[in-house]
Amino acid sequence: MNEKVKIGIIICDRYKSCAGGKCFRAIKERAGAFDIYMDKDIELVGYTSCGGCPGGNIEYAPEELKKNGADVIHFATGMVVGYPPCPYIDHFKKFIEKKYSLNVVVGTHPIPEKYYLTHKELETWNYPNWDKLIAPTLKTEDIRLNYD
Repeated sequence: MNEKVKIGIIICDRYKSCAGGKCFRAIKERAGAFDIYMDKDIELVGYTSCGGCPGGNIEYAPEELKKNGADVIHFATGMVVGYPPCPYIDHFKKFIEKKYSLNVVVGTHPIPEKYYLTHKELETWNYPNWDKLIAPTLKTEDIRLNYD
């Protein structure tokens, strides 16, 4: 049996009605930010939104996810591909890691190509630290097209 990692996913509140299809597919396929778990089983222990700007649920949701056994929190890819991308993402990441001692990974499913092209044209991610934030989900054009 493979080692198991328990994850919680926090999505942008703009997408709170998202059914999670791409995230769940990426878990199954170990795609996008989930490729770091190729040799592990994944158990999803919670899925919630940030609570809306400026992220009121960020203060409380990680505690519940941790009580449910979360080893790591993933911020859904929508937080970096939505327009505009989450302006609080760095603050959220630092807060959760410090307060709850949980590792935070930015991203879930691969960035779809259509979003990549839009953000590239708009130069959305041409700011310090964004290359690091999108790296776990950027992947290749073929993979991005597969998640359009």
